[in-house]
Amino acid sequence: AKAMAGDSAVRSLLEKMTDCASAAYLRMLERWVYEGVIDDPYGEFFIAENKSLQKESLTQDYDAKYWQQRYSLKDGIPSFLNNVAATILTTGKYLNVMRECGHNVQVSLSENSKLTSFGSNHQYLECIKSAYDFASGELLTLMKDKYDLIGKLRSLKRYLLLDQGDFLVHFMDIAREELTKKPEDISVEKLQSLVDIALRSTAAASDPSHEDLTCCVERSSLLKKLTSLKDLDCAYSSDKLAAADVDQPMTLNITGLETFCLGYKIPWPLSLVISRKALTKYQLIFRLLFHCKHVSRQLCQAWQIQQGFRSVKILGTPILRSSILCRSMLKFVNSLLHYLTFEVLEPNWHSMHGRLQTARSIDEVIQIHDFFLQKCLKECLLLLPELLMKVEKLKALCLQYATSIQLLIPSIEVAAAESKSKSGSSRARAKRSQDRDEQLKLASENVVMSQSILYVSQCPSQSILQSLVPTQFRFVTHHLASSAAGNSSRSSTRSSRASFLR
Repeated sequence: AKAMAGDSAVRSLLEKMTDCASAAYLRMLERWVYEGVIDDPYGEFFIAENKSLQKESLTQDYDAKYWQQRYSLKDGIPSFLNNVAATILTTGKYLNVMRECGHNVQVSLSENSKLTSFGSNHQYLECIKSAYDFASGELLTLMKDKYDLIGKLRSLKRYLLLDQGDFLVHFMDIAREELTKKPEDISVEKLQSLVDIALRSTAAASDPSHEDLTCCVERSSLLKKLTSLKDLDCAYSSDKLAAADVDQPMTLNITGLETFCLGYKIPWPLSLVISRKALTKYQLIFRLLFHCKHVSRQLCQAWQIQQGFRSVKILGTPILRSSILCRSMLKFVNSLLHYLTFEVLEPNWHSMHGRLQTARSIDEVIQIHDFFLQKCLKECLLLLPELLMKVEKLKALCLQYATSIQLLIPSIEVAAAESKSKSGSSRARAKRSQDRDEQLKLASENVVMSQSILYVSQCPSQSILQSLVPTQFRFVTHHLASSAAGNSSRSSTRSSRASFLR
């Protein structure tokens, strides 16, 4: 070959033979990068298709590998295509997605863009780059404009990240009876109808996307669900969970309030971005927020019941300690909710939204969205098992306390006594007021209630709170303390944190 390097006739003959030999391969490559079709009857092309993987798996299977493995590179890539093999693969995948959507688009061909040969002028590389730019931009435009990708992400934020909470308050009111049942006894169909009623009764009725909202009931607690997801970037080891005694009584008797979660119908091709795995991560955050809301509501009801004791002079009894404890618990739960929503979800969402505006390909969109979810999971404590288990214990203690108050001091009877005291003669009102005070005194001296309040007030909740201070969790306690103290606490972080822990 070196001896004939300067022989133009031989060079011309070799180039002609090469062009003829590569013509069939060029046609396969051209159909893939310009149409997204594999035309390879003899298995010679370097891209393989796995027909067993269907796009429906993206919405059904947590571990779906459709986007990664439906089309893949084989061994034996031609050496002159090694550097652009990934670009060629991605270009055809983008075109194939549009074809699956019924959006039959082809790269506009001109004489200069046709793949005529693999010559030394590298013209074929420019053709491949142009095809990639076209396919990437076309698919991104299709996803954003026709399928409203940003709108779907906003809907997920509105409902699964509780950005619009009015419907949830109404739902928790009307579904309380069903949610207090064990998961296996709950009617999902009834819950779905109650979700629809709540949505139609609030501002969400004007949002057409609320029709895609579904609901489901998990069979395990949040901690158990996290341990079953092996691909999460966290340290949920079986040894640590066993040592922490996750299966303690407070987690065994779970109800729909701990296992209820919302779902969302994601159509193709948006399921490429919002896959089953991504939706599961949204649901993990929703379950944490939903349960925190429930704990907060229960503590508020306990506080309302305790207001009936304001006119009863029973200082020195457990009631005073109970009132102080209730305020401390409410402060903790509301601070936690403030941290999760305003310090984690909101800023991370705005950061993701800004990055999505400048994304240039669907792969970049998927990467940005996955990064957003992973960051939210971590900052919402879901990837910090030691801290999350302590928070779950504190929430369980808060619920135990609130339940004791609601069972032992019936708010309905107190409200009825107060309403009756407003009517009738002055002597009758005085008699009812005296009877009510006696009733409240007897309730306050109830041995069972006193023991329950004393147990909760003497439980290791303070030590659990103190254990949240280590360096690796300091950012959490900082936000919890700051939000609990209000806007002014931003200028006095240390004092706010100390006040919170006390």
